[in-house]
Amino acid sequence: MQRRFRQVFTALREHSSVSYAKIATVGGFCNVELIIVKATAPDDLPLPEKYIQELLKLFSISPSTLRDFSLSFSRRFGKTRCWRVALKCLILLHRLLRTVPDDSPFQSSLLWTRSNGLLSLNDCRFRDDSSSASADYTAFVRSYAQLLDEALHCFWYKAPQEPQQQYQYEGEEEEEEDEEPQIQSVSAKMEEMGRMIEMLPQLQSLIDRVMDCRPTGPAARSFLVQMAMKHIIRDSFVCYTTFRREIVMVLDSLFQMPYRSCISAFGIYKKAAVQANELCEFYDLCKAMGLCGAYEYPFIDRIPQIQIHALETFLYGMWQMTDQESSSTTTSPSPSSLVECSSETVTEDDSILVSTKWEKPLIQFGGEYYQDKQPLIRFGKDEEEKRLIQFEEDEEESWESILEASIDLSPSRQQNNMLCLYNPNIVNPFYQSSLMRQNNHGFVHSLI
Repeated sequence: MQRRFRQVFTALREHSSVSYAKIATVGGFCNVELIIVKATAPDDLPLPEKYIQELLKLFSISPSTLRDFSLSFSRRFGKTRCWRVALKCLILLHRLLRTVPDDSPFQSSLLWTRSNGLLSLNDCRFRDDSSSASADYTAFVRSYAQLLDEALHCFWYKAPQEPQQQYQYEGEEEEEEDEEPQIQSVSAKMEEMGRMIEMLPQLQSLIDRVMDCRPTGPAARSFLVQMAMKHIIRDSFVCYTTFRREIVMVLDSLFQMPYRSCISAFGIYKKAAVQANELCEFYDLCKAMGLCGAYEYPFIDRIPQIQIHALETFLYGMWQMTDQESSSTTTSPSPSSLVECSSETVTEDDSILVSTKWEKPLIQFGGEYYQDKQPLIRFGKDEEEKRLIQFEEDEEESWESILEASIDLSPSRQQNNMLCLYNPNIVNPFYQSSLMRQNNHGFVHSLI
């Protein structure tokens, strides 16, 4: 009895509001609120097209009516308890979102109303009191409201089409100017990939909201619900076609993107595999209900799970190799401590033992070089250089013998039975004083 009373009261209030709006219009009063009330009459007739055109005309003549529409729509949708009125309000909003120009501030005015708490579509609290199957209609209206709220926040980025620049090539500047378009094309491609990675999750979220709008029970047989479903499904065709086209472009550039972008793209692709199966079931249900023509439905590309697993394994192995290579490289030392040498010893293996902070020595003798990088100077075992000072095996290496062996015995240095000897105590060898040795007397005489 109480439910019946609520149904009668709701129907009486809604019909009274429409009658008042019609009388006010005949009396010469016409504003945005009256147009909204007349367009959302509580009947099973489709939304009149003339009211949509009147609102678009008012928006073009007076942009201030956008704010009035947002407030009037919020009052009409927030106060009603009739599913027909609430559904027509959402259909009206959906049609306007699809019809208004791209540069219109219509969406910003709706977002302003929502930010001030005057319009609640995401957390819709609508409850139907006008029918016996109120639960089915209430669920559908709330799902439709969440879809439109998601559409308000979905920004459709378009690829920036920059005008083609004409480069004038003159003399030596030809090569430099030829490299500029290539650099700009690479940066533009990376920016485009970043834009797609931001937009594709929003498209996936919209598709999820579309699949949530699945009518059940008596709501699936209602004419108004089927009319709303046709608008929803046709928009989902555009969303999925755009998603399928751009996910292919992202996958083509998957291995050229940074690590974080690559992981994000793979997450999108992995979710698309699950979403494709759900979308196929949803479209099959819509075809069975007779919504839209069968030729309008796009082909759904199903992604096999083995392909997802193979791509995941490949990406994991590739980045694991990159991490190992990056961890094997050492950090460069500070300029103040590039080389720190300890005592150096010369052995018969032609090896130099140097204590240094560099892992990659510039000079290596008779040994294996670091990985695949050749040293600047390398002496092989077969091409060993003779020592400047030769010693016999049983000869004692004293300082006298070193001094005797350090004499340059080349004929060009011999003058008047005198031999020129370098003084190791002089810093500059080009201006050093010569030391001469007398062969007959066995003593060294300085010419200083």
